[in-house]
Amino acid sequence: MSANETAEPTRRDFLYIATGMAGVVAAASVAWPFIDQMRPDASTLALATVDVDVSSVEEGMSITAKWRGKPIFIRNRTAAEIEEAKEVPLTELKDPIARNANIPADAQATDIDRSAGEGKENWIVMVGSCTHLGCVPLGQSGDFGGWFCPCHGSHYDTAGRIRKGPAPENLAVPTFEFISDTTIRIG
Repeated sequence: MSANETAEPTRRDFLYIATGMAGVVAAASVAWPFIDQMRPDASTLALATVDVDVSSVEEGMSITAKWRGKPIFIRNRTAAEIEEAKEVPLTELKDPIARNANIPADAQATDIDRSAGEGKENWIVMVGSCTHLGCVPLGQSGDFGGWFCPCHGSHYDTAGRIRKGPAPENLAVPTFEFISDTTIRIG
């Protein structure tokens, strides 16, 4: 037989291919339960995002929602609170980093960078855990009218920035967006 000629497939060739394919199917059917069990549970996926209706939150009020097992503070700030937060020089802040998941990591802790942004700067959304030891601060209290952690005396302003006390960082801002005028999607 010359190099240009090819042999016809034999019954043995067919059996090799069929046996190999049967082995691949068997291995996949054995491996699939192990692969499938690594997917997140439906209850975990449900917690990945949460929609919060803020239509009843009037100016100056705040609510607490739950996301991924953590409290989330949502506050509709007054114009006076916004102006007061804007006037704070960044040099007076204990933590000058924004800690906002929606913006670059090196952004400064200006009021607008911690709020919902242009046109919605009255809304602020933060993880409600003190950055000192994880306690839940009390809202609309403390020396700066924001949040106060009674456990160790940390004071946060109305933008969630640490201003006084042992907490090392600002309250974190989770990823969030307005999906309508009255609904915020967190996560």
